[in-house]
Amino acid sequence: MPMKRKCSKLQQLNASLLQAILRSWYTAYLLLARFAKIALTFFFIFFYNTLSSADTIQVFTLPELYEHIHRYHPVVRQAELLPQQAQQEVRLARGAFDPYLNSYFDQKAFKSQEYYSKWNSLVKIPLWFGTDLKLGYEHNTGTYLNPENKTDTGGQTYAGISLPIGQGWLMDQRRATIRQAQAFTQVAEADKIKILNKLLLEATKDYWEWAFAYQKWLLYTHAYDLAVVRYRGVRERAAQGDLAAIDTVEARIEVNNRKLLHQQAWTDYQNGRLILSNYLWQEGQPPVELVTAATPLLPDALHRPVTPDSLQQLVQFARQQHPEILKLQAKLRQLEIEKRLAADKFKPKLTLDYNFLRSNFDFPVESFSSNSLLNNYKLGVSFQYPLLLRAERGKFKLSKLKPTDNALDLQQTTRNLETSLQTTYNELTLLESQIKTQEQLAQQAEILRNGEQIRFENGESSLFLINTREMNLVNYRLKLWELKIKYAKTHASLYWAAGMQP
Repeated sequence: MPMKRKCSKLQQLNASLLQAILRSWYTAYLLLARFAKIALTFFFIFFYNTLSSADTIQVFTLPELYEHIHRYHPVVRQAELLPQQAQQEVRLARGAFDPYLNSYFDQKAFKSQEYYSKWNSLVKIPLWFGTDLKLGYEHNTGTYLNPENKTDTGGQTYAGISLPIGQGWLMDQRRATIRQAQAFTQVAEADKIKILNKLLLEATKDYWEWAFAYQKWLLYTHAYDLAVVRYRGVRERAAQGDLAAIDTVEARIEVNNRKLLHQQAWTDYQNGRLILSNYLWQEGQPPVELVTAATPLLPDALHRPVTPDSLQQLVQFARQQHPEILKLQAKLRQLEIEKRLAADKFKPKLTLDYNFLRSNFDFPVESFSSNSLLNNYKLGVSFQYPLLLRAERGKFKLSKLKPTDNALDLQQTTRNLETSLQTTYNELTLLESQIKTQEQLAQQAEILRNGEQIRFENGESSLFLINTREMNLVNYRLKLWELKIKYAKTHASLYWAAGMQP
């Protein structure tokens, strides 16, 4: 009996010693696996960079994306055409003041007899204040010519002026068109800024989505590698009888689950790269695809906190320089010009035409004496005035209502912009607080995971618990990056809401 008890104690001692040796061996195996994983990671990075040595980009930053967009993007080039088109509209309106030459010739002959021959040519020069200057030559002959149209043998020259005394003196259609075209250049410039800011905002959001997909891929890559290492360790321990065989099934399931997450993260990362490539063009308009070796710059590197003073500066800028505000202000100037033109229609059309007449092209200095001007002229006065003024009154009422509607629209737009800025700022403030809280949660989850890892290595925990703790840590870190990316996109939206580039 004493011999049996002694053998039993010896067997228990040997089993305990074997178990301790296996645990020590497993701990060493895990440490070795970690070092191997780190070495493989560095090797993968080196090999990946070697394969991509032909690519000129490694870290693709947001300013670099902006530079590509500004220089080559077709939408930017289209937006730059808007001010040029507006300038051509101004040139088109100024064409109403271009001098022009007009010539008229009319002749009739019947049975070898000349009835009449009339020739009249003139140069007309429109002036700014509704006045037209005229310089012409007239030569009329013939047997049956109206006596009032007869000229001397050498013809008759004339220099005259057409002067609107009533309607058209202070404002006319020609001047109104130019003023409105000049205001339209400001509308075109505002549209250009609006299009560019919108494009940059969309590019910024897509860039941060790509950055988030990259971080998610890194997290799931690390989690998948840990699951593989743990599966190998569990398999070895189960083969030596230290763990139950069922634990290898659980470890294998965890590997496959994380593999699916890793594959999906890789697909999302590549899709984000392709979406970002839509903003990349080269000179001559060929599209460019972002190289696979390119990685995003983390949002922490571009973190720019917004203070209450900065918010007030953005609000002030939005009130004065936002594209929508500039458009409404320019439109208001156009409507005021339209109102002045409509008010001018209440005046009678009273036009005075005076032509100084001379024979041939004889215009000596003494011919401009008062006696000559009063004895060699052609004078005309025209008058026109509608009795009911229904069209004029209707147009004037409309021209008064439109500026009022535009002013109300300007007030509402300004209020909406201020509200949008304030709400976006509030969201940024909330995100800053959430990021700090999430960082604490991630740190605490890491402590729990590390503690569970030690317990598992000492045989005091289960595979299920260590996997659960580890995935909780991954989810907390993933949520942290999600908040950081959301903060970066909201920050860009804040500057866009103020009418600035993100």
